[in-house]
Amino acid sequence: MAELAAAPRRRVVITGLGAVSPVGIGADVFASAVRAGADGTAPIQSFDASGFPRRRAGEVTDFEPTDHLKRLDPAAWGRSGLLAAAAARLAVADAEIDEEQLERGRAGAIMGTTSGESAVVQELADQWVAGGLESIDGGLAGQTPAARIANAVSAELRLHGETQTIPTACSASNYALGYAYDLVRSGEADVMLAGGADAVNRLTHAGFYALGAMAEDLPRPFAADRTGILTGEGGAVLLLETLEGARARGARVYAEILGYAANCDAAHMVHPDATSIAACIRAAHRNAGVEPEQIDYICAHGTGTPTNDTTEVAAAREVFGTRIPPISSIKSMLGHTMGAASGFGAIACCKALEQDFLPPTANVTEADPVLGEGVDCVPGTGREARLDIVQNHGFAFGGNNVITILGRVS
Repeated sequence: MAELAAAPRRRVVITGLGAVSPVGIGADVFASAVRAGADGTAPIQSFDASGFPRRRAGEVTDFEPTDHLKRLDPAAWGRSGLLAAAAARLAVADAEIDEEQLERGRAGAIMGTTSGESAVVQELADQWVAGGLESIDGGLAGQTPAARIANAVSAELRLHGETQTIPTACSASNYALGYAYDLVRSGEADVMLAGGADAVNRLTHAGFYALGAMAEDLPRPFAADRTGILTGEGGAVLLLETLEGARARGARVYAEILGYAANCDAAHMVHPDATSIAACIRAAHRNAGVEPEQIDYICAHGTGTPTNDTTEVAAAREVFGTRIPPISSIKSMLGHTMGAASGFGAIACCKALEQDFLPPTANVTEADPVLGEGVDCVPGTGREARLDIVQNHGFAFGGNNVITILGRVS
């Protein structure tokens, strides 16, 4: 009996971008702020941080859900879900795709997160402390499942396809992008919305402070005087569809997803492993069909902790040798947006491909000499450059690494 030929893999492109970020709402506003090296961090407003020696974060202070959402009742959903749904609606508008087409077709949502509906949990904890267990608002408790982040996107847009929240912390958006890419590439879906969302909250802030990983003032990835991260929040969503479908409807194409790879260090809860990260980069290159010398830019995980940045550069050296591409961190501007981080990285990569610039590492004048020669962290503000293939990093506690490779479509 003759074997059936495998169905051809479909090319997958990104045609819509939605950003609800500490440096602005909307992909164009976000890109302009990133290019300028804007500082999106400020004294924390969402909870009382007076008990902490360090009180800054990257919050979205101008977010009003009703400005963006048409179907969700903000009172019935947590902040992370609302950030995700608003970003998704922005991505759909940016893609100029027919919402009825999404509702009727095979479309879904894959969202990443670190802390789920953390702001809801924080409010419940406050109720418990103030009035005991019996004082907890049952309706509010019903908003806690992390699954509701992706559910919010599908409910807002009436999507009937696969809907999942991936809780792999700070690499979660890249996981979501990779999974959504597989669904579209294989023909299981025609359009997917992918990205991530998280909200600033006391628990995450306290956790990073207790780990000694919090910056004294501003995040300065790759700088000699870097002292750590600032927590951040936001919703980052990208719309994925086939290249054939995009061209048929005359859509603007930001980038093609050439491939991705995921692995796990499986060695230490919080300490990244350079050898494992290098293996993930090589696998991503192999899956994307590219060579190291073809990579024009790396959007780094770049948290600003001494350990992360040293390890990330060491991993890049294992793969690229002495020619490391320009490598920068947008966390210098947003803070660490947790599950949304690599989603914002992907949006920055798409805009960099569209507008021919290198996103910068703000708050830095030159890279730490300890990192070795040849580290161009694009200090200060963005720089004009022709980019064809870019690499987006996402690493998480527990050793979860995901690399996505995006390319220009001619």
